[in-house]
Amino acid sequence: MIAPLLAALIALTTTPADDDFDPTTVSEVDALQCRLDVPSYNGFAFAITGEEQIARKRGWRKVDSGNPMLDEYELPAPIRIGSWSTRRIAFSSSGIVAILDVADPAVVAKGEGIANAYDGDAMYRDVGIAPPENGFRKFLGEKVIVDKTVPATADDPFGSHVTIARSVSNVSTLPGKTLYGCSYRMELLGKDGKPL
Repeated sequence: MIAPLLAALIALTTTPADDDFDPTTVSEVDALQCRLDVPSYNGFAFAITGEEQIARKRGWRKVDSGNPMLDEYELPAPIRIGSWSTRRIAFSSSGIVAILDVADPAVVAKGEGIANAYDGDAMYRDVGIAPPENGFRKFLGEKVIVDKTVPATADDPFGSHVTIARSVSNVSTLPGKTLYGCSYRMELLGKDGKPL
């Protein structure tokens, strides 16, 4: 049972709709601007350090950010993402972000109509600890761009739920920076429509 599930998940998440898809032709700006489908994004993300060696061929320099959840790169030239410019990007488990020299993520989020979904004060109260003394305030918000469910059929026993979202956040390991990008998520669904 596990092998067919794994094979279906890999096929769904890494097989772009276009049979001629070439991950080396994908622009990091297109990925940041949520212009890809989930399989195309995943194909691109796997190719960064995979066989295609996109990072090396594009002259990206790996940066040790001290955050195990982010693979950070410095680009050889700045890129523009909306009103912002940066030479630093990072990949997380489900997306790509531009690392902007903007201390307050709310400045970026406001232009996108994104609210902070993270109530840090409540979290600190709930666990009974004081907020960080350095004044760091967590910001975590997103705006869903694509929310699509494809149910299982008689011909295909697995369905999928796709979510593509514009994201704005910050992390304590990158003080004074705002993370602005796109998350690409896909869940495999069973015949009952529930996640597997």
